[in-house]
Amino acid sequence: MRSFRSEPILWIHIAGLATLPIFLLLCLLFLSVGEPLLPVWIELLLVAAAGLIPLLWMQLRRPFYIFAILGIALKPENLTEQQRKILCLINTKLNRVLALLSAILSIFVLWQLYQAAPLVVNITSHLPQWRILGLILAALTFLASNLFLQIPVSVARVLVTNDTEFAAIEPLPLEKINQDFTILGVRVNKILPQLPVDVKTEE
Repeated sequence: MRSFRSEPILWIHIAGLATLPIFLLLCLLFLSVGEPLLPVWIELLLVAAAGLIPLLWMQLRRPFYIFAILGIALKPENLTEQQRKILCLINTKLNRVLALLSAILSIFVLWQLYQAAPLVVNITSHLPQWRILGLILAALTFLASNLFLQIPVSVARVLVTNDTEFAAIEPLPLEKINQDFTILGVRVNKILPQLPVDVKTEE
């Protein structure tokens, strides 16, 4: 049987980390648009709340169903036993702690971006200087950056699981998948081609 670490969807989500700097850069640029209308702490609170709370709430209550990409989700009934074991590792207390720690890190990064925003005013000077629009776009890009941080962090926890621990996990019952996870996207029978199973033969 092939290792659970060879599951392609895990590595696709890990690769999502590469988009994190892009969304943070966009957030920085949008924070530099227009003159502040509200006290610093209120603007930060608004951007942080809109860009963090919905995703954090999801990860704490019903984590993102990782067998989904680009608006397409693999039907739960088509999951293999190994994939249902992976879901058990996603929905754990440790992953909730990691989600909280990631959120704290994101808030710290947002504060740094807000402080650095005046340094890039010249870059965004050609844009309409509507502060409200800038804050809305900053919140959206901050939300995207959190999405591409939270999900890879939860997937990384799966990848560092040792084989013995993974083998001892009971697959998540099919009826609990819809109850315990947030499934986003159109449900399909297959997303990625199945990798061939390694078969060991005796000499």
